[in-house]
Amino acid sequence: MWYNSNVMEISTIKVIAQELGIKASQIQAVLDLTQEGNTIPFIARYRKEKTGNLDEVAIKAIIDKDKSLRALAERKETVLAKIEEQGKLTPELKQAIQTADKLAEVEELYLPYKEKRRTKATLAREAGLADLTRLMLQNVPDLEAQASNFINQGFPSTDKALAGAVDILIEVLSEDNRLRSWTYNEIWNYSLLVSSLKDPSLDDKQVFQIYYDFSEKVKDLQGYRVLALNRGEKLGVLKVNFEHHLDKIIRFYEARFKIRNAYIDEAISKAAKTKIIPAMERRIRSELTEAAEDGAISLFSDNLRHLLLVSPLKGKVVLGFDPAFRTGAKLAVVDQTGKLLTTHVIYPVAPASQAKIVKSKEELAELLRTYQVEIIAIGNGTASRESEAFVADILKDFPEVSYVIVNESGASVYSASQLARQEFPDLTVEKRSAISIARRLQDPLAELVKIDPKSIGVGQYQHDVSQKKLSENLDFVVETVVNQVGVNVNTASPALLSHVAGLNKTISDNIVKFREEKGRLTSRAQIREVPRLGDKAFEQAAGFLRIPNGDNILDNTGVHPESYPAVQELFSRLEISQLDEDAQEKLQALDVAQMAGDLGLGAETLKDIIADLLKPGRDLRDDFEAPTLRQDVLELKDLEVGQKLEGTVRNVVDFGAFVDVGVHEDGLIHISEMSKNFVKHPSQVVSVGDIVTVWVSKVDLNREKLNLSLVAPSESN
Repeated sequence: MWYNSNVMEISTIKVIAQELGIKASQIQAVLDLTQEGNTIPFIARYRKEKTGNLDEVAIKAIIDKDKSLRALAERKETVLAKIEEQGKLTPELKQAIQTADKLAEVEELYLPYKEKRRTKATLAREAGLADLTRLMLQNVPDLEAQASNFINQGFPSTDKALAGAVDILIEVLSEDNRLRSWTYNEIWNYSLLVSSLKDPSLDDKQVFQIYYDFSEKVKDLQGYRVLALNRGEKLGVLKVNFEHHLDKIIRFYEARFKIRNAYIDEAISKAAKTKIIPAMERRIRSELTEAAEDGAISLFSDNLRHLLLVSPLKGKVVLGFDPAFRTGAKLAVVDQTGKLLTTHVIYPVAPASQAKIVKSKEELAELLRTYQVEIIAIGNGTASRESEAFVADILKDFPEVSYVIVNESGASVYSASQLARQEFPDLTVEKRSAISIARRLQDPLAELVKIDPKSIGVGQYQHDVSQKKLSENLDFVVETVVNQVGVNVNTASPALLSHVAGLNKTISDNIVKFREEKGRLTSRAQIREVPRLGDKAFEQAAGFLRIPNGDNILDNTGVHPESYPAVQELFSRLEISQLDEDAQEKLQALDVAQMAGDLGLGAETLKDIIADLLKPGRDLRDDFEAPTLRQDVLELKDLEVGQKLEGTVRNVVDFGAFVDVGVHEDGLIHISEMSKNFVKHPSQVVSVGDIVTVWVSKVDLNREKLNLSLVAPSESN
């Protein structure tokens, strides 16, 4: 194949460099390192000198683009070979195919030569009607009389022969690449995509109300609108179609002919309306959807990354509170390490009787006292706000205890999973869910990795996009965050370990079995003894596995074992025996460039080593804001326009962000309310997990809707 050729390798790298704005040498380094079996986190963290300090996102973009270009090249190779076999490959066509930069363009060029099912035009050609089509194009006099010479068994009349000749012309026009290309650009730039209400009974909540009478130019359509239209159409609520400047399109087709007659006009009309325009509509809908999906996946990925990086509340005894109405709230108390202490069920809200509610208060108070609970984590699902009011009332007697509303998306998925059954085989699904809610407050990353990322509700239209592409991108986010944070090899679950670079489920299970049998690991060197963990896996994983209070302080840092000799030499040169204040001063005063050369390290590598030595065991999540702790509850009716509140960003979407300010429903900050200046996308202003100050801009009690603003009322005037 062509991609084994040095010339084409250079060409591919050049294309990637142009598209991504990355140097060719960096791209070559990434592809070489990947070919050697290195993982993206390892390359990003430990091969910075080779890649020019590219991060995980850039490295993945290079790898993905390389795969895409190889797939495109293989398809071009196949298409060229098939056209060559037919003896129809002209130099111009070959050049056009070779320079096409999209698969759709290659397929458009291949269309006239593609083996196709038998059409009306095929039958007409086989019956010898191509010559009649030529006469038609020449506008010969007495064409009807001429057509009588072409009557045969398949076309037994003059009218049928002429119709067959028209079918041939329709197919020729419909496969004309120049007509198709012009039509594509015309539709993209000037046509409208419109929607109307098809079946109101399928939208009783009027979710799609703004699309009941909607139109917008194709080129101006935003991704979230495309996905909303797709969903409404799929559900049967909406009818979606295009509005074209049809007269303009027909005139362009007609201009291709010096001579015209009724038959040519018929062929033009049918080729445009039944062939080319529908084909271009399908292509454009597909491209709009693909772009919208990519945007939605990117947004979901960004939201997930910020959610996974939410600061953990370490060292706290937490009570997980999984609310419910009829079946009662499930409670689970976990200690500072996440170990389950007890579970319980109470009936704190209606339809429970007043006697049961009073008893529930006594039982919850007893749990708080007995286990010295410091924080209550309340799931934000059904009966959440009613349960919040119940908890807030009790906490009047426990001023040292706070509560937090926790996004419980995916908790039920985890609690019914095989992993949850293995962890807590004797507990009900609901009690496992309460444990998950408590733990995701203590360490969101460690708990959320147990859940399929698609089940974590921090995106838009995630069920309407390519599930394969979504999974691949979300898994990449999880892997990136896990490795950036690092993993305690002695406490991590198999689910968390499996996301460490170089490890898989089998090796992760083996690590857990190994520490259960041999006891706590005291050095990274011991990891080599884990069954099935070979040299390459150790190389990729070691730097991301942490051993607090181990034999070697470097084992609790991001310093890779391959750099240990250089660090020992560094300590020797600086006369460092322990990482005390004196050592920190020496490290901070170091001439990195000179010392890197002396130690045979790259400057970037030495910078990372020093950063780790200055803060051994550092958790980068500590740099992010912790969840907002509450002791009292707000109600929507208590709010007034202009009121100032503090809240936590729960979700970021294309048109704004949803913020939890402690009332029943999350409030929406529309993109227009995010700044006095123009904002291209909400993600430029806020991220999931951010603690923000907002002002109430609108309260709709009937619809239980709350609108917020990041702009103070005095600033918005």
